[in-house]
Amino acid sequence: MSEALRPLARPRLYEQVVQRLREHVADSGLRVGDRLPPERELAERLGVSRASVKQAIVVLEVQGLVEVRHGGGTYLRRESLDVEPVAELVARKRRLPDVLDAREALETKLAELAAQRRTDADLAEIDAALAAMRREIAEGGLGGEGDRRFHAAITAAAHSSLLADFMRTIATEIAESRQESLRQPNRPGKSLAQHERIAEAIREGNPRAAVTAMRRHLQTVSRVRLLAWDPDADPTRADEA
Repeated sequence: MSEALRPLARPRLYEQVVQRLREHVADSGLRVGDRLPPERELAERLGVSRASVKQAIVVLEVQGLVEVRHGGGTYLRRESLDVEPVAELVARKRRLPDVLDAREALETKLAELAAQRRTDADLAEIDAALAAMRREIAEGGLGGEGDRRFHAAITAAAHSSLLADFMRTIATEIAESRQESLRQPNRPGKSLAQHERIAEAIREGNPRAAVTAMRRHLQTVSRVRLLAWDPDADPTRADEA
């Protein structure tokens, strides 16, 4: 049979719940820190099961748009629920492990070489990147640009043109993993502290400590809600029962 006549994918019910929540936040004028209605109330008002509401909230949590406080409700972390399509989330979930593997392989070596080869100019740029990230976080941002500058400064300090080329080939994927990590609750400050430890090891000319600090940092980067999310845990049948 022609591939074009394969069964059509049915929209997941929780995706419709996500859209309704997005509209609710916009219509109600809710702000950062405000609480969404309880799951039970949302389920009753929308005419769906609590399972569908819960899965919708997980999608919002994965994207860093809400914070779920166990026993305390769900709170907005952004002014609006500008949600990515679920298909894009699924695609990123599939490629993220490979990106993280590549980052650990490349960036631990870059940190090692940077500790051996860094110049005064390299150290000045590393410090400037840390200062930029610190300012961004103090102003309420995620520190993404300072984070980018920091890792770029370490790549430059390694003085390896071939490794730098490898990093450029996956720059888009690295940026994606950076954003995914920094939007985790309390992650920007933790990331900054880990960057400072990496910089200290490089400044001291200690390759082993630089590798250890970078590996620990990238292990933290890998701990994101997206990788624990199951997009196929669709409670549609429970709603239709």
